Amino acid sequence: MPVLSTSAPIYRIDKFVIPDDARSEFLARVERTHALLRQQAGFVRDLVVEKDAGPAEFNFVTVVEWSGQANMEAAGLAVAALHKSLGFDRNAFITRTGIRADIGNYRALEI
Repeated sequence: MPVLSTSAPIYRIDKFVIPDDARSEFLARVERTHALLRQQAGFVRDLVVEKDAGPAEFNFVTVVEWSGQANMEAAGLAVAALHKSLGFDRNAFITRTGIRADIGNYRALEI
């Protein structure tokens, strides 16, 4: 039976439904956030994808691979500090634009 790997990297995978009129603003926020993430300790790689075809509900997915849980948590604090310095309220942004998000941390299965 597959088991979660405890020594493997951890992945932050966020899926979004972005209304067309919020696309540009959303991507500008993602670009700035990922620029900061790439500078953090333990950052391995990232990926931002937009749905090209198919019935999937989510039209944007972001993935960031971290070398460990502590590094990912520290990066989360760095993002919170960035948002605070910019006066950016993520929850208000999501509400104002009608964005829907599914956010989680994942580990690879050993199979």
